[in-house]
Amino acid sequence: MTIHKAIFRFSTSHAQLICQALAPELPDEVNPRSTTRCWLEEEDTLVLNVEAQDIASLRAALNMVLRLVNVADEMQDLM
Repeated sequence: MTIHKAIFRFSTSHAQLICQALAPELPDEVNPRSTTRCWLEEEDTLVLNVEAQDIASLRAALNMVLRLVNVADEMQDLM
């Protein structure tokens, strides 16, 4: 079986806060065909790893998690 994978690295001063905001959401993903993990590389780099069994699942997972990253980053800018 082919595993489809996308890895993103975001350089931001909010990396740690965004990672903390995402952490509770990632285990509760609705789609059992994909997994998403995030971690910090250095103090200011958030790494996002999304893997899925098929392209449709990868797209759906990316839409969800990238939207969460965007909202978390925007909220930090407002504070």
